[in-house]
Amino acid sequence: MATNLLEKDDYYEVLYGNTSIHFRLNFTSRRTLAIHVYPDTSVVIDAPKDSTLEKIKSKVVKRAKWIRKQQRLFERFPPALPARKYISGESFRYLGRQYVLKVEQNLINKVWLERGKLIVYVTRVDQQRVKELVDDWYRAKAANIFTERLIACQKSVAKANIRYEGRVYLRTMKTRWGTCSKDARITLNPELVAASKECIDYVIVHELCHLKEHNHSRAFFNLLASVMPDWEKRKEKLDTTAESRLV
Repeated sequence: MATNLLEKDDYYEVLYGNTSIHFRLNFTSRRTLAIHVYPDTSVVIDAPKDSTLEKIKSKVVKRAKWIRKQQRLFERFPPALPARKYISGESFRYLGRQYVLKVEQNLINKVWLERGKLIVYVTRVDQQRVKELVDDWYRAKAANIFTERLIACQKSVAKANIRYEGRVYLRTMKTRWGTCSKDARITLNPELVAASKECIDYVIVHELCHLKEHNHSRAFFNLLASVMPDWEKRKEKLDTTAESRLV
């Protein structure tokens, strides 16, 4: 499909057939160019400081088909959920299943699952305290589940000569499920524990593959497909069913 480029102030536009793709450009200290498509369908390019505008535009043209695919995926999402009130009756997701929150005042603080309910005992019933208890519970569960799934995923990537001796670190992130740093440190968003194990495995394997291929090049996706042939189906399921933010 033919593409043309138009420039407008600090923003740029790629014409992909009859469709316009607008993007914002940031120059950063990173060594490789990265393209980000966010849930509001906006596109942001992070480029090395020494990159030429022509090279950046060329990369956007090459990835235009992928960018539109991501935008169409986000366009299918339902409207953003209202802010939680942490009161009985609200719905929460854990390992791909829905649970109804039940808050009760008690002499102890405790959170557990029982028969489709996420039950919270709290000594003082107020939104902030219930939120703290629920967040702590999710984080503790995430630490255990992610460790378990990392062990399983390490076996999957071993055939590609990928080794990871570290542990999984946790950090709440607004726009990412996981990251793999330059010093080979894998960090996952604890909110990912809301997704099913097959989706969690996809994110972990994705980050493990970054140990060998540090960007989203064709070589990276070939590697990902070799160790997880159905990664696209898992990613689509994660994108369309998880309550939290993607990417």
